[in-house]
Amino acid sequence: MKLIAYIISYIIYPLSFLFPRSRRKYVFGSYRGSFADNAKYLFIYSSKNGDKDIRYIWLSTSRATVRKVRGLGLTAYWVFGPRGLWHALTSKYWFFNSYTSDIMFCLSGGACCINLWHGVGLKRIEFNTVSGPLADRFSKKNKYDAFCHPESFRRPDWLLTSTPFQTSMFAKAFRLPESRCLELGYPRNWILNADENARIGYVDRYEPAGTRQFIDRIKGKYDKVYVYMPTWRDSQRTVFTQSMDLERLNGILAANNSLLILKPHANVILTDSLGSLSNIVLADPKSDIYPILPYASVLITDYSSILYDWLLMEGKDVILYLYDYADYVKERDFYYPFDENVAGCRAHTFDELCSLIESGQYTQNPDERKLIVEKFWGKTASYDSSRKILDFIKNQRK
Repeated sequence: MKLIAYIISYIIYPLSFLFPRSRRKYVFGSYRGSFADNAKYLFIYSSKNGDKDIRYIWLSTSRATVRKVRGLGLTAYWVFGPRGLWHALTSKYWFFNSYTSDIMFCLSGGACCINLWHGVGLKRIEFNTVSGPLADRFSKKNKYDAFCHPESFRRPDWLLTSTPFQTSMFAKAFRLPESRCLELGYPRNWILNADENARIGYVDRYEPAGTRQFIDRIKGKYDKVYVYMPTWRDSQRTVFTQSMDLERLNGILAANNSLLILKPHANVILTDSLGSLSNIVLADPKSDIYPILPYASVLITDYSSILYDWLLMEGKDVILYLYDYADYVKERDFYYPFDENVAGCRAHTFDELCSLIESGQYTQNPDERKLIVEKFWGKTASYDSSRKILDFIKNQRK
């Protein structure tokens, strides 16, 4: 059945070039049919603040996502339905977080594809990848992988980046000239430094009720709120039970009136349960953590690009928990030297992590933070990425 589906897609793709496409219709989508990430924030901003003569439409392979978006009073269609197919085939501008498969690859012929991507950072991605499972698809040119993932080889027309430092890496990763990279920052980062009233207004309007309840639960209740957000491992390991004694950590947190939020990557397979831990909570892997991050005090992470978004918030601290560095670099190497391009206090073992949390000796060096922010965000740390993207596309339409 999969083979038949691929063959049908390959037949449809050239036909999709034949459809006339409207420059006054923008469609948006996200990985695995979700309503998430930069595309989500740009779509919401566009629907609220964009030109009124433009149609802004969310397309998804998930009926549940379509119902969710419509419940917010926004326009959404199931991409396999007649109207979803029509809008995908007749929209000139496609906005997505990863690949055209976020909407549907075989319908993208003739569309202007704007890849918003989902994280600046150090790790080699796409055609920069030289080791690990993804190397088979990109650098080793495995024919089976190429056949099954044509979306990976469809170059975007424009790629969202942040600074020349990042553009040089991303351009090579996506086989694009640097002139095709838009250094405009990320739409999702707006909420990190939004005015409190604007942020809460956004949460109440566009996020599930549980998000506001969670914020109210942690806001002002603890001396410290930690959030642990490790990177995605290709092996989909259950990172929490491998690297942490949660019972021991819970005792330390309780003694210091602190809370730890565990936020796994959406791709992580969770096989463990937290039980009845009083000061550790597990966030839904598929939930949007960005509205909650401003209410946390300390980020615990490793090689994840969340570090660079987090550093946009002043007065926040970072612990880099690097318990598997030697193993990780065998799976996924870095495009730039790691130590020169991160900020935060290091912990290489669980004992070291516990000692840092107990002592509180992890205060962020403001000069180190400033250097990294300038390198990775530069002028794009101004939090108006969505407006700039819409302005750019508007100029393209002329």
